[in-house]
Amino acid sequence: MVQNLKGMEKGGSFIRDENEPRDTYKIAYIIHFLLGAGNLLPWNAFITAVDYFGYLYPTKHVENVFSVAYMTSSVLILVLMLSWTKWNQTLSLRLRLNLGFSMFVLSLMVTPIIEWTNWHQNGTNVESNAAYFVIVASVVICGLADGLIGGSLVGSAGKLPKQYMQAIFAGTASSGVLISILRIITKVSLPHTPQGLKTSAHLYFITSTTILIGCIICCNLLYKLPVMQQHYALVQDNCLPCSRHKFQDMARTIRWPAFGIFAIYTVTLSIFPGFLAENLESKLFKDWYPILLITVYNVSDFAGKSFTAVYVLKSFGKATWFCIARLIFYPLFTACLHGPKWLKNEVPIIFLTTMLGLTNGYLTSVIMILAPKSVPTSEAEIAAIVMAVSLGMGLVSGSVLGWFWII
Repeated sequence: MVQNLKGMEKGGSFIRDENEPRDTYKIAYIIHFLLGAGNLLPWNAFITAVDYFGYLYPTKHVENVFSVAYMTSSVLILVLMLSWTKWNQTLSLRLRLNLGFSMFVLSLMVTPIIEWTNWHQNGTNVESNAAYFVIVASVVICGLADGLIGGSLVGSAGKLPKQYMQAIFAGTASSGVLISILRIITKVSLPHTPQGLKTSAHLYFITSTTILIGCIICCNLLYKLPVMQQHYALVQDNCLPCSRHKFQDMARTIRWPAFGIFAIYTVTLSIFPGFLAENLESKLFKDWYPILLITVYNVSDFAGKSFTAVYVLKSFGKATWFCIARLIFYPLFTACLHGPKWLKNEVPIIFLTTMLGLTNGYLTSVIMILAPKSVPTSEAEIAAIVMAVSLGMGLVSGSVLGWFWII
């Protein structure tokens, strides 16, 4: 553990090992960043188009349904990857990434195809409900792909220098910013009519699909980079099978960061996006209010995850306590919903949303960077996947708790 953490300086930043392969033009870093962005792109695509799905299914609480469907299927894949010890030998990382991104592309095109075939407009409630369930099924497929790609990326980065883990999580946050920008552009570029809303959403999903195709190209280029070939060669020399006893020791080592990442996403997903999209109204921003709040969260989350490139908190204990302290968001947001009139305006909500995103981004990146480096290199990939499972369980827990705002 000491050897794994010796690259960490007193200020919290990391120094580079002299024997570490050099990513001269930061191409490997950029590709990891782009793959991280692509991993969360479909999720952000579905939750940011709240006005579109709200128009199609005004009584379905689609944000909460999508959250539970997506996160549950993602965790199932992560648990399977953790329990099937030979998965990384049977399916190569390259194959898993290509399969996952292809599933993303296919499922993301379901919504525009349904609209183009006029399935929503064929007249009966049965057909409308059938279309809705097909869309939910596409969300489930996206969740499966997310677990496959996320577990593979995080597991691989756990064995690599810390900047690649930081790049992945900064990329996941950037996808939210990108999606929010795309949604705003498509919303303002067309008239605010039912037809304009549909057309803008189609452009939105198609653009997202195009970016995912670019991610497929990137994940195939990654393995041709000399710096990555050197990294994989070094890691392969140090990797040994992880026995049950070693797994238990590793799990005990990272139990607090695992709990911390679970707490982070339990709090975040129980508030974002369902509460921000469905429970709050603004006479000033009207139907732009949910999009504004989601954009504020995404920008703040990106800022928090990017800051770990400058400073990384070293203490698991402090990081975990900060994660638990985020429970304060529950009474604060409740006060904005049911409290005094002066708390029910846009300023407190936007401030709290900003802090929700900043703390989520920074603490996530800190814990995901530190945890794999606290165990031997041979166990780093499994440790990273354990962290991903804990993160996913937090997402599911938060998605379920999000229903209590409605109740």
